[in-house]
Amino acid sequence: MIITGSGFADGERLVLAKPLVEALKRRREAAGILLSRPEKPVYGVTTGMGRLAGVALDARQQAEHQRNLLIGRAVGGPPWLPPEDVRALLLARLDDFLQPWSAVSPELVQFLVDRLNDGFTPAVPRTGLGSSGEIIPLSHAFQTFLGIGTVLEDGVEIPAAEALAKRGVEPYVLGPKEGASLLQGSPLAVMHSQRGETEARRLIDLQTLTEAMAIDVLGAPREALSPVMAGGDEQLRRILAAVNELVGAGPVRADVVQAPLSVRVAPRALAHAARVTDDLSETVRRWRTMPGDSPSFIEGEFVPGTAYHAIDLGLRMDAVTAALVHLGEISVQRQHRLLDERFSGLPAQLTSDPGPRAGLVPLHKRAVGELHALRRLAAPATLGSIDTSAGQEDVQAFAWAAGEQLRAAASHLFAITACELVTGSQARHLAPDGAPGLDAAYEWVRTVVPPVEEDRPLGPEVERLITACRTGKTAWTSA
Repeated sequence: MIITGSGFADGERLVLAKPLVEALKRRREAAGILLSRPEKPVYGVTTGMGRLAGVALDARQQAEHQRNLLIGRAVGGPPWLPPEDVRALLLARLDDFLQPWSAVSPELVQFLVDRLNDGFTPAVPRTGLGSSGEIIPLSHAFQTFLGIGTVLEDGVEIPAAEALAKRGVEPYVLGPKEGASLLQGSPLAVMHSQRGETEARRLIDLQTLTEAMAIDVLGAPREALSPVMAGGDEQLRRILAAVNELVGAGPVRADVVQAPLSVRVAPRALAHAARVTDDLSETVRRWRTMPGDSPSFIEGEFVPGTAYHAIDLGLRMDAVTAALVHLGEISVQRQHRLLDERFSGLPAQLTSDPGPRAGLVPLHKRAVGELHALRRLAAPATLGSIDTSAGQEDVQAFAWAAGEQLRAAASHLFAITACELVTGSQARHLAPDGAPGLDAAYEWVRTVVPPVEEDRPLGPEVERLITACRTGKTAWTSA
């Protein structure tokens, strides 16, 4: 792929386009002229950082300082980010370096591209990051370019110097300001926002499917799905249309006056989840239009920035997490209704031999355990500032923590969703007369988890279904 600065596909080999290299050179040369002026201090380059910003650095100290920035702040430890998240983090950093406000050298950008292409995976901490911005994880990520710190090779920690040597690569030598630039901005929050948004959208689609399955199995009345119920809410109108398309031709039980609340309110909860996910997506889009370095190189001058304070990303990730928690609550309740013969009209616990066989009640218990863990993630992670750097840094955004919570919440909801998919599929197996629009979905579930005729350990099958859900590649959609 020829990099143009407009975004990158995961897994593609990257190549810097020649016009882009020329643009990087021009910006770097202009920045170098400005950095050579002794009368104008540049934060983090000709001065210290944080509380030490007032300390002027001589030429020797400036050269050492860029290296020290990446070493002295690497105070984190395991657990480490998974390799796919590390790649996404490096891509987010690359994206920022290709923007007009960056003044790093083309050599640094090329080094970053080469490490993305050769699978270089720094060990980046996931927790214990109590700094303003992301200097702790970013120092761990990019000190490895200097041959310092740790990288992961097939899950095993090895010295960064060894990993570079295996690739026949000399450690990178930082130029003026490059250490500071590697530490600035919030690429970890951007990474979590992008990947969390993708996972949330998959879950919304899957939860729309499980809602349709519940309506189908229960033979619930369709009046609550009327488009008029959406009023001016286009998100809700879209969800109602999607559910109607799946269940439209299915049977309705004459003896059911109202479906359980968990079935009736689900479209509204799904519409809210879609809305806050769209808001997160739009915020990420806006984020990429704003300078991410500090100071940024803008119109020939270095201008201090605040992209290390990703509060707008963090609070929106918190909002998506809360929406997913509520979807999980609804999903677990729907499962319980499907297992109850009073609601479903099917054999108790969805087994053909209630009593001697447990049926799917143990699967619901798995979902309840996942929900218990999911609920504990609903509290906002972004809030909770504490003084650091002797008061110079007196507020943090903790957006990275909101990202960790969002991703963890998605993992629990994928498990809950898989349990409900199996429950819906088993229910339809026991009463085959259902909505034709769901036939492909039921068949997809059964290819992974066949109908339960006798009690068996479902754990491995459920894990395979969770994996299928997470990939977004299912037999019932074009994803």
